[in-house]
Amino acid sequence: MDIKFRLFVIGMLLVVTTMAVATQFAITDMKYEYEIVIPTIPDFGIKYIGSDNSSDGIRVLRTIPSEEEGFKIVLGNVSMNYQWTYSAAFGIVNEDKFAKCITHIDVYSSTTTYLKIWLHGKKNVNADNISNDPTSVLMYDNGTVVNRKDTIAWTLAIGDNNVKTLCSNVTNNLDIVAHDIEYTTYTKWDETASVRYSLNDTDAKSEISDYVWVQVELNIPQSVDAEDAHIGSIHIHFKSE
Repeated sequence: MDIKFRLFVIGMLLVVTTMAVATQFAITDMKYEYEIVIPTIPDFGIKYIGSDNSSDGIRVLRTIPSEEEGFKIVLGNVSMNYQWTYSAAFGIVNEDKFAKCITHIDVYSSTTTYLKIWLHGKKNVNADNISNDPTSVLMYDNGTVVNRKDTIAWTLAIGDNNVKTLCSNVTNNLDIVAHDIEYTTYTKWDETASVRYSLNDTDAKSEISDYVWVQVELNIPQSVDAEDAHIGSIHIHFKSE
């Protein structure tokens, strides 16, 4: 069976071991595309990085060509009765010199999203199994915003204003600008996707690391509400401590 996959897009508010569970009874294809919306907040130092590859061999996270700072995630064209999980669809990194809290994530779409979204620290582990990844926080469940604006789901530790780095343990930083080299990972530049990315599997922890991984699961039932493109935008909400 020839199933073609396209990329999915996530906007910028809101990576690469791909975990897939795929039972295919293909009758029709469904297209998914989501954009990440960039907030217009002064000095909002949030960076997005890629990790997982999509089925076309390109990062799930990609820059939108028409938008200098816009991002998308490509999840692909999939059939009904199909499940696909990207454990590290993308990462969120804090670059400001003060901590930032992620409160909630919502998805805007005119149709059923069929998406679940988690924040978690173990890049190569399915966040759906909390016994394997106790850092897992379910944020969005196919139309339901799990965490609300009055909660704190994950705290990104203080950043270092360096778009090339991640730090797994900021509490051991040498100073407020340069994080301890022992806990620092340098990201690389992906020319094709036009994003920085990391394959480092060092675990992230809330309040201690300046980054977190985002897992995205696409789960299409046998019966769907619309056999057509499903398009929407993902909004990630922050507040500073």
